[in-house]
Amino acid sequence: MAHCCSDNEYDPQAKSVAEAREAILAASIPVSGRESVPLGNALGRVLADDIHAPADIPAWSNSAMDGYALRSRDGDTARRIIGRSFAGHPFNGTVGAGECVRIMTGAVIPEGADAVLVQEQAVIRDTQVYPQILCTAGANIRNAGEDLRAGALALEAGTWLRPAQIGVLASLGIPEIPAYRRLRVAFFSTGDELRPLGSDLGPGQIYDSNRYTLHAMLQRLGCEILDLGRVADDPGQLQQTLHSAAAMADMVITTGGVSVGDADHIAELLGRLGTIHFWKMNMKPGRPLAFGQLDKATFFGLPGNPVSTVVTFYQFVRPSILKRMGKTAPWTAPALLLPLAEDLKKKPGRTDFQRGRLLQTPAGLQVAGVGRQASHIMSGLSHADCLIILAAEAEHAKAGSLVEVQLLEGLV
Repeated sequence: MAHCCSDNEYDPQAKSVAEAREAILAASIPVSGRESVPLGNALGRVLADDIHAPADIPAWSNSAMDGYALRSRDGDTARRIIGRSFAGHPFNGTVGAGECVRIMTGAVIPEGADAVLVQEQAVIRDTQVYPQILCTAGANIRNAGEDLRAGALALEAGTWLRPAQIGVLASLGIPEIPAYRRLRVAFFSTGDELRPLGSDLGPGQIYDSNRYTLHAMLQRLGCEILDLGRVADDPGQLQQTLHSAAAMADMVITTGGVSVGDADHIAELLGRLGTIHFWKMNMKPGRPLAFGQLDKATFFGLPGNPVSTVVTFYQFVRPSILKRMGKTAPWTAPALLLPLAEDLKKKPGRTDFQRGRLLQTPAGLQVAGVGRQASHIMSGLSHADCLIILAAEAEHAKAGSLVEVQLLEGLV
């Protein structure tokens, strides 16, 4: 059996990351409210209905290159230029035998033409074009409906709209989209030691940094953010704030106060106010975690150490938010397998989320640690662009070995 001085950090009563995430996602029910959102404001929103193409995209066959629209069956004989077709200004005639039309990228393919000779493959003398290659039918042409046919499913309900999806919707001419309402998330930090930014610090006091980190992570997810500030370690004030938060929000997040310290009142209050599970997590950083239901709101009690706050948010809160927003799976980011550029230290027993940085090397992409990995060292996380996931049973990781890597950019 492991004891306090063992090199093995395994705790048989602790919950694994996968077990906790599965339980959290099973309890994360998507919102049902809907609203119409102008496309210009739709970034980060989740579609509430399927979107079908109202017409062919593109609506007409057009040129993929600058060059000359012609009939392929005329072979390599010279063609006489009879007009031009520019984007927005099509040629209105018909291309016949021995004829061609000067055409620019995106312009409508004129009637009679079935290929585009790229301008670099032509010799021009006065009004005559001498092809230097034989064009086959369909060469350098984007066909009508090649992207989407009229009536085709363009985007499914549950799609989380990023820039590419916004572009697809704009190409369909859709000015407004049906979206699930934004998830309302209330959060506050606890602790008498926390002080506002800009104030003078006394002995044992620190700045309330976790609130700003949480605000930024929620902002990236497009939530409706309700910042309730700092709440002192006073049971009455904490109880009132928890009641208020649960009444106004779909999700309530706290940082600090979920361990077993004498001043950690959150755990005791939540046991009376809601259906909350208090888990020891088989992970590092992020040992204590509270999750459950506070009235109708999903509740997360995150550990107070700043790196632990970020890592537990990334592993548990973010997937829950995405599912509750109405996004279809996957809710967790994929992990890459990359070789380590250096040895990393680790004790067996807990899944370790070490902060890492990606390296471009002559041998390809590799990953290295950022130095000190303690859960209170936020500066290390600020230099990281990924998390290196070392399995619970692993003991150290050697340079050159493949490790799981989760990219941070755009996620937290």
